[in-house]
Amino acid sequence: MKAAVLHEIGGVPRYEDFPDPVAGDDEVVIDVRAVAVENVDKRIAAGTHYASQQYIAQLPAIPAFDGVGTLPDGTVVGFGNPRQPYGALAEKTVVPKGAYVPVAEGIDPAIATVLGTAITGMSIKTAAGFVPGEAVLVQGATGVAGRLAVKVARLLGAGRVIATGRDDDQLREVQTLGADTVINTAVPDDALAQAYLDAKGDGYDVVLDYLWGRPTEILLRSLVPRSFGFPKPTRLIQIGESAGAGIVLAAESLRTSGVEVYGAAKGLSPQTMQEAYSQVVTWAQSGELTFDVVKVALSDIETAWQRTDLRGSRLVVVP
Repeated sequence: MKAAVLHEIGGVPRYEDFPDPVAGDDEVVIDVRAVAVENVDKRIAAGTHYASQQYIAQLPAIPAFDGVGTLPDGTVVGFGNPRQPYGALAEKTVVPKGAYVPVAEGIDPAIATVLGTAITGMSIKTAAGFVPGEAVLVQGATGVAGRLAVKVARLLGAGRVIATGRDDDQLREVQTLGADTVINTAVPDDALAQAYLDAKGDGYDVVLDYLWGRPTEILLRSLVPRSFGFPKPTRLIQIGESAGAGIVLAAESLRTSGVEVYGAAKGLSPQTMQEAYSQVVTWAQSGELTFDVVKVALSDIETAWQRTDLRGSRLVVVP
């Protein structure tokens, strides 16, 4: 079969022949239909993700650990956890029986690969207990997940949506998706702190944070009250770290600001995950939630892997 084959840590996968997978006991071979290439896949291939050893313990290997494909009986499924070194970026892969779920009817396999990305936006509800009418700040709204989070916040009934990013043109695009106010984080620290204050209004009820690093550090400083009072709680959901893996967190940023910090997995269970996924599927089927994808052929993986021009669209490889 043909596959995207990684020969060295930090290298670029190449389109070439690879032995066909053979199902062992309690395994099934899947014909791959579509695979979304995400930042986590690239970090794993680069050896910089904590799960790198799990997915590329032996080389050569095929990157990516989930996708959409068909079972031997033709059922279209979303799959995960392929047996190494058989990742998802190939014509076929092999997974444990049960490591897949049916894809809802009427959803393009390429779109189905991106449904999970919208689940991070649903964490305003699963992790933060969001109620309609609240104000939501999306930190890092120009990326794929951030743009979907803006749309999800609107669909869930946010009273205000504030979005941050580093590119004015892309921030204008985010406004067309539902953001009321945008903040460019590529400004000096004092100007950024003031921008957070200017957009704050009655307060940020929920913050979906795909950035961490400098912007979030400045945001938290800006939320420290200037006088004694009873601050309105701000529930910050930590999701990503595209602006940095760490922050300096002043004690007063928690002690007096009303800020509560949660991880995105807070509140998740098989039931809440299924409820969130079902809601995203319903929106996708009705057309209320749309997904921007760029489809490329598996044969173009070497060029596609290195693309930097996607501007908020998800790269989806179609074997």
